[in-house]
Order: sequence, then structure tokens, then C-alpha cells
Amino acid sequence: MQYSYRALARTLSHCHPLSRLRSFEERLGIVTFTLTLLLAMTHPLWAHEFKVGDIEIVHPWSRATPEGAKVAAGYLVLKNHGETADRLVAATGELAGVTQVHEMAVDANGVMTMKQLADGLEIPAAGEVALKPGSFHIMFMDLKKPVRQGQSFRGTLTFEKAGTVEVEYSVDAMGGEHDEHAD
Repeated sequence: MQYSYRALARTLSHCHPLSRLRSFEERLGIVTFTLTLLLAMTHPLWAHEFKVGDIEIVHPWSRATPEGAKVAAGYLVLKNHGETADRLVAATGELAGVTQVHEMAVDANGVMTMKQLADGLEIPAAGEVALKPGSFHIMFMDLKKPVRQGQSFRGTLTFEKAGTVEVEYSVDAMGGEHDEHAD
């Protein structure tokens, strides 16, 4: 039996590994799979979450401040994945002279009050606490510089059991609610 060059080339082309990628749908499927895999692998690089012990800190953020402001607030969600309660007992912010854990509440006369939580903020076992506008928050006082939209700043959170973790606060627009992460 004698093979012609063309017949041999045609036979070999069907064996080539890339010969399966003839249809647009197959190529699109490979590209989609590859991009999905890359996205999944790089998620930790752009995620804005931090963890220490059983505590997960979800998306710390703040609002921009006007020129000359001496205070700013920090917001985030604390998730306790442990079987025992923990407590946020201290915080720092690189742009503040003093940082405290605060609660904002309305008293019996309808007056809004803000006070430092001297004993810290409890995070229940297998539960979460949202630090958000009008509620619990981190208070940054004696600001060393304005907080600018689009920038970020570092700080730490210290928990009674889990220990201390460094976090980074993203800064949103002045006066706006952080829609994407406000729960």
C-alpha cells in the first residue's frame, strides 16, 4: 500500500493536539476556562479581607474628610468563625493620634450620642458584628492629615483572644454610604 504525501499530511493533521480546537465554541470554552482559573487564583491579591485566629475582618473602609477635619471613622464587618466569643479591645490608625472603638446610639430623648466602648466590642461565637455608619465604628481622632478618596491607610485591630492584625482601610467619597459593602 502506497501513501501519498497529501494523504499522510491529512492523517497526521487529525492526530495533532491542536486539531481539536477547530470550532469557535471549543476555543471560546478554553479561553473562558483559563480566565476563570486565573481569576480564582488571583482572588487573594485583590480581596479586601483579613484574618487573625477565628476572626475574619471584611472590607475595612472609611470616608474622605474635608480639609482641616480632626476626626474620621472606620467601618468593617467582624465575623467570628470560632466556638467562643471574642472581643475587639483596641484599634490603631496610622493617620490618627488617637483611635478608639465607639458606639453611636439614640438615647431615650431621641438625642444621638457617641461613646467609647471601654470594654471593647464583643463578637459572638459563630456570629458577626457590622461596624457601620450610625452604629459601632472605629473612631480616628487627632488626624495628622486629611483622609482622601481613592487612597488607603493602615491600622491594626486587637482582639482579646485572636490577637492583633494589620488591616488596610480603603477610602470612599465624603458623606456617601459605602453601597457595595454596606450590609
